[in-house]
Amino acid sequence: MIDEKGTSENPQENNSEMDKEKENVETTSGNQSENSSPEELEVENSASESKGEEAKEEKSSQDKNIESSNDESVQDEDSDDNDDEELPDYSAFNKEQLVEAIKEISKSDNFKKSDRVINELKPVFDEIYEAERKLALEKFLEEGGEEADFAMKHDELNERFDANFQLYRDRRKKHYKELEHQKDANFKTKVEILDRLRALVDGEETITGLNVIKEIQKEWKAVGPVPGNQSKTLWANYNALLDRYYDQRSILFELKELDRKKNLEAKTELCVKAEELSKSEDVPYAIKHLNDLHEEYKHIGPVPKEEQEPLWQRFKAASDAIYEKRKEFVKNLKELQTENIDKKKEIIERLKPYLEFDSDRIKDWNSKTKEILAIQKEWEATGQVPKENAKEINKDFWSSFKQFFANKHEFFKRLDSMREENLKKKQEFVEKARQLSESTEWNKTADQLKGLQRQWKEVGPVPEKFRESIYKEFKTACDKFFENKRAGTKDAQKEFEENLKAKEDIISQINGLEPGDLEQLEAYEQAYGKIGFVPKEAIQKVKEDFSNAIQNFIDKSEDVLNDEQKEKIKLMAQLTKIMAGPNADRKLNQKEHSIRKKMGDLQNDIITWKNNMEFFASSKTADKLKKEFEEKIEDAEKEISLLKKQLRIVRSID
Repeated sequence: MIDEKGTSENPQENNSEMDKEKENVETTSGNQSENSSPEELEVENSASESKGEEAKEEKSSQDKNIESSNDESVQDEDSDDNDDEELPDYSAFNKEQLVEAIKEISKSDNFKKSDRVINELKPVFDEIYEAERKLALEKFLEEGGEEADFAMKHDELNERFDANFQLYRDRRKKHYKELEHQKDANFKTKVEILDRLRALVDGEETITGLNVIKEIQKEWKAVGPVPGNQSKTLWANYNALLDRYYDQRSILFELKELDRKKNLEAKTELCVKAEELSKSEDVPYAIKHLNDLHEEYKHIGPVPKEEQEPLWQRFKAASDAIYEKRKEFVKNLKELQTENIDKKKEIIERLKPYLEFDSDRIKDWNSKTKEILAIQKEWEATGQVPKENAKEINKDFWSSFKQFFANKHEFFKRLDSMREENLKKKQEFVEKARQLSESTEWNKTADQLKGLQRQWKEVGPVPEKFRESIYKEFKTACDKFFENKRAGTKDAQKEFEENLKAKEDIISQINGLEPGDLEQLEAYEQAYGKIGFVPKEAIQKVKEDFSNAIQNFIDKSEDVLNDEQKEKIKLMAQLTKIMAGPNADRKLNQKEHSIRKKMGDLQNDIITWKNNMEFFASSKTADKLKKEFEEKIEDAEKEISLLKKQLRIVRSID
């Protein structure tokens, strides 16, 4: 039967329940203690396996801290226990003394000791209680009562004993419950510590994490016990991560030592270069490259400590030798700069006539541009002037230089205007050709159209976007007339037959030419171009025969002609192939247009490159860029010269 306080009337039941709770708590504590031994063994093993002397010392120290931390965690719960303390002989206590004793126990926080006291004290109290109950039952029966109706009445001492006993149980239960919660919290804390440790070990900068590792070990030691079923796993993970850390640290030391040896080789090579520079008589060159060597030396990285100072002294000695030469050089520099003032003033005077130059020919402007760029090179080669004069004299030169190119720009603007005028003239030619295309006065109209074609060639270029379309309109009108003329007269057919025979004769003559007879070949080609139309069905064949004859001449003259002649004949062969195909006139015009466009693009590139070179400062990079631009300009001018020769050939065939 259980009373209203939750305490059984049977003292043995109360004692049994408390013993079960105590047994459960002691089992948990015992499991943790058992786990500590293999963990300590793992620490000793991991310490013996560490790589490198420095890593061994550090790891041994850290493992001792960890071992101590583990023992402390296990013992933390029982830190106030004193198992050797002798307890009073409670069997000699009366009921009131037992109540006072349990009252003291109910206030204690040393629950392990209190459990020992309760185990000794409560059986004594229960024995007294049972004796009182037996007497009360006997008296109740003597008075005529039934045993089933008997109920023991507790006196004040019983009530006090039960109240203090229940208070102790409640406090004990709360304590162990809080202890379990704390172990769960400790488990989460240690998992977080493991995550941080894992991030550090897996990171790239392992060597820099030593202080952090020490702090983590202190945190781990201070956390306290965790649930027994988690303790071994946590410890194994913690120990494994520390092993990895010290292994990686040992490897990193070896890599750093290897890196220092490589740095030593690199810096020694820089010392050799500096010593070679110290022998140079070109002081500005030596100073410039010495600065580069210093910058490189600074960024190479550390060398072995015993080599650091001797290596630096060697590098410094070579540098000091160059600086001594520089002092002497600076003394003479002022005099040279003063002489350069007069030279540069003379160059400025030579530049002034170019400001008055004017022409309506691109060739003249390009020629003057070459001259003025040569003057620019002379200016740059003259050298420096005193700093106080530099700004004014540079302003005089570059203002004149830029004015010339501004004038040249204006010329090209006028040239664009001229092309617009040429477009208007060619549009008038197109209209005239359209009117003549309907005429049936074959010979007269043919002469008129040929005259228009000659005038067309004499008119200069038109804007690029109209060049193709305006020519197509003009050619369409001319072709219409000549097609009509070819189909309109029987006499024309006879003339075509005669023309075919004449062209075949020329082809035969070309096939019989001696190798290398370029002059006669050109004469035949000119004669061939002046011959009129041939029968329509023979057009393709005669053109192919003519093209093959030219190619045969080229093949058998390969060893006789020079490179320029070969290039000329190759171009002529290409043009004859065009003439042998359909729409020969249009294709020849396109070829001419392509050559002119390429020449114009190259000329514009040259102007741009030369203008860009004006703004290069004096530096290693700028000098390299200038050289590259000069090579580009030279190559472009050679290509323009070749294109001009090709253009003359195309126009002569057309």
